[in-house]
Amino acid sequence: MSRLSNQSELIESIYDAGLHPELWGDVVVMLNAFIGSQACGLISKDPVSKSGATHYYCGVDPHYIQLYAETYARYDPLARLPRYGEVRNIPDLVNYDEYRRGRFYQEWLRPQGSVDVANVVLEQSSSPSPMLMTVIPGRKMLDAEKRARMQFLVPHVSRALLINRAIERRQRRALALADVVDRLNAGVILLDASCHIVHSNPAAQMLLRADDVLRSVAGRLVARSAAVNATLREIFRDPGEVALAAAAGRNIPLTAQDGSHYVAHVIALPSLLREAATERTSAVGALFVWKAELEGRSCSDVIDRTFELTPAELRVMQSIVDVGGVPETAAALGIAETTVKTHLHRVFAKTGVSRQADLVKLAAGFSNPLVH
Repeated sequence: MSRLSNQSELIESIYDAGLHPELWGDVVVMLNAFIGSQACGLISKDPVSKSGATHYYCGVDPHYIQLYAETYARYDPLARLPRYGEVRNIPDLVNYDEYRRGRFYQEWLRPQGSVDVANVVLEQSSSPSPMLMTVIPGRKMLDAEKRARMQFLVPHVSRALLINRAIERRQRRALALADVVDRLNAGVILLDASCHIVHSNPAAQMLLRADDVLRSVAGRLVARSAAVNATLREIFRDPGEVALAAAAGRNIPLTAQDGSHYVAHVIALPSLLREAATERTSAVGALFVWKAELEGRSCSDVIDRTFELTPAELRVMQSIVDVGGVPETAAALGIAETTVKTHLHRVFAKTGVSRQADLVKLAAGFSNPLVH
C-alpha cells in the first residue's frame, strides 16, 4: 500500500508540474527516487548538432552539467535519439567496448562514478529539439527494473509536457493579444461582475484620469450618467448577460461635460484572455470605448460614398457628432437652425436612423479606433 500510495503521489505531482512548470525541479527529484537511479534530468537535444540543454536535473554536479553543454554533448552516444517512448541505454545503440574507450565515458561519465546512461524521448511531435528524460543508473548498468520504471513514467511525463506546451502557446497568444490591445487608440476596460476594473489599457487609463464620461471610484467603473451606470451594472452582472449584449452589438452612448460624445461597445471577454493567464482573471467582459467623431477626410469619404450625402449634409452630420445638437451645429457652421434641421432630416432619411444619438453611433462605426 505504501508503494502504491507513493506511486499515486508521484503521478499527481507530474500532472501538477504540467500545470505549473516551476514544480518540475522537485518532480525530477521524485522521478530519480522512483527509478532508483543516481541522477535524473529533463533535457532537450538537437539530433543534428547534437547540442543539448539541461532544463531540470538532480544528482549531477553543476560542473558536469556545464561540461556536457560546452563539450561532451557532441560525444554522447545517446545523441542518436530513439523513437518516442523507447527507453534506450548505451549498449542498445553503440558497441559498449568502443564506447568505454571514448571521451564521453573516460572524461565525463567515469569521473562521476558511473558506467551507463539511459534516455527516453518524451515528445511525439517533430520538434527540432525534443525533450528527453535522461537517467544515470549509477555504478551498474541499467537493469530491467529501472528500465521498466522509466517506461512506466513515459506517458505521464509526456502528457504533462504537452500540457506545458499548450499553456505556453496560449500564454504567448494572450500576450500578443494584450500587446495589440495596449496599442489601441480606443479604451479597453475589463470588468468583473461588480463593475470593478480588472484591467485597462493606456487609452482607457487616460480616459479615466480625465474624470468625465467615465471614472474609477475605489477601483469601480462609474459613468457620469446614472442611467449608464444602471445599464453597466445590469450587463456586467454575469458573463451570460455580457455575451447576449455583445451578440446584439450593444453600444452605450456617453456624453461628456463639454457635450462631446463617446461610444462604449460591449464585448465578450475571449476565453484566450480568461484562461491563458497564469492566474484566471475575474473579468466577465469588457468595454471598448472611443470618442464618436469622424476621424479625418478618409472617414468622411467612406460615409459620403456609403449614404450619398451632399457636402452640406456631410458637414451637418459631422458637426452633430462633434459639437452636439441643432443649436450648437447652427452656431458652429454659421447657418440657421431651420437649415440644419432640413439637412438633418435628409441625413436621417439616407442613413435610416431617426435620432441624433443613433446618428452618433452610426458615425462612430465608421471611425477607426485603431492607431494608424
